Amino acid sequence: MKIALSRRPSRTAVTGWVFCLTGVLALGPVAAAAPAGPDPGAPGGRRAAAGASLLYRPGTQVRPLAGAPKVPDVSALSWVVADARSGAVLAARDAHRKLPPASTLKTLFALTVLPVLPGGLRHRVRAEELAGIGPGSSLVGVAEDRTYRVSDLWRGVFLSSGNDAVRVLAALNGGWRTTAARMQAKARALGARDTRVLSPDGYDAPGQVSSAYDLAVFGRAGLRNADFARYCRTVEARFPGRGGWSYGIRNTNRLLTGSDGVARYPGLIGVKNGYTSNAGHTLVAAARRGGRTLVVTVMNPQAGGGFRVYEEARSLLDWGFGAAGRVAPVGSLDAFKARPVPGPEVRPAAAAAAPAEPDRGWPKGLAVVAAAALGAGAVALATRRAGRRPAVRG
Repeated sequence: MKIALSRRPSRTAVTGWVFCLTGVLALGPVAAAAPAGPDPGAPGGRRAAAGASLLYRPGTQVRPLAGAPKVPDVSALSWVVADARSGAVLAARDAHRKLPPASTLKTLFALTVLPVLPGGLRHRVRAEELAGIGPGSSLVGVAEDRTYRVSDLWRGVFLSSGNDAVRVLAALNGGWRTTAARMQAKARALGARDTRVLSPDGYDAPGQVSSAYDLAVFGRAGLRNADFARYCRTVEARFPGRGGWSYGIRNTNRLLTGSDGVARYPGLIGVKNGYTSNAGHTLVAAARRGGRTLVVTVMNPQAGGGFRVYEEARSLLDWGFGAAGRVAPVGSLDAFKARPVPGPEVRPAAAAAAPAEPDRGWPKGLAVVAAAALGAGAVALATRRAGRRPAVRG
C-alpha cells in the first residue's frame, strides 16, 4: 500500500465550488424578491399594527387639529364616522364593541350573494324556501308557487328588509347554513373580525354579533358594487303580486326617504337600517357632499324614540363633512383587510418573447457577492483540509 498526498481536488472542495455556483444562481433572485423591512402582511404583522389603533380603546376617539368642530354628543352604544374613499376613520366610539346588528347584517348578505345570482334570473318559490322565518320578521310579501326575478327579491331585501326575500335568495345560494358560512368567510376577507354570522337575515340569534367598525366596512364595500349601490339608494319600487298585479314598496330608511317626521338628509345614498328588540335600532348610512363620501354607523341609541338613530346619524354626518381636513385619522377600515396572494405574472406574448431587462438593484448584487464569498470560503477551507489529509491508494 502506498501513501501519497493527493493533487486532485477532493470531494469536499468540489462541493464547495458547487455551493458557490448555486449561491450565485439561486440566492441572488431570492434576495432581490425579499421585501425590505418588516412585512405587515406577515402573521401578527397587521394585528400588531391595528392593535395600536385608537379604535380598540373605550370611549370616544378623535384626533382634532386646528379648527376642528366638536364631536356631537350622541347616545348610541357604538358609532363610527369614516371616509368611504380612503377608509380613514375620522372618529368613533367603542368601534369594536360586539353588538347584535339586526338587519344591517343584510349588507354582508348582499355583498356575499349579489355577485353569484344574476338579477334577471327567474325563480318559482317553493314552500320549504320560506320555512323558518322568525316571528315578527319584516316581510315584503314573497309567496310560494309565485315566480320572481332575482332583482325583485333584492328590492324586497333593501327596501322592505324582507326576511322572506332573504330566505329565497339564500336557498338559491346553496342554503341557509351555506350562506351563513360564506358570509362569515366574506367578513374575514374584508377584515371584519368582530362579526359572527348565524342568521343571514340579521334576525336575533344567540351569539350573533357585529360591530360599528365591521358594519362600516360592509357599507363601504357595498358602495363599490354597482348593484348594491343602486338597490340601497332606491326609494320606491313595484313588487310582484298575484296574477301579474304589483304593489308599491318604499324604503324603510327614513333618512333616505324623508318620512315619518324625519327630514331627508341631503346627498344620502343609502345604506341599510335595522331593528330588533335585542339589537335596538341600527343604521349604516352613506352620504356624498362636495366630492367627499362618508360612511356612518350608529348602533343602539340609548335616548329618544325609535327614530333617534336617524338624527344621531345626521349629526355625525354633519360633523364628518365639517371636520374634513381638520382631524387626523384614528384608524382605518383597511386595517385587517386580506391582501390578495400574488400569482404568476402574466405577460403579453411579445413581452414574454423578449429577454427580461436585467435587475441592477443593489439588493440582488449584494446577495450575489455574499453568496460568492460564502462559497469561496467553503472552497478555501476544503482545499486546505485536502492538502493536509493523505489519500489512501491500493
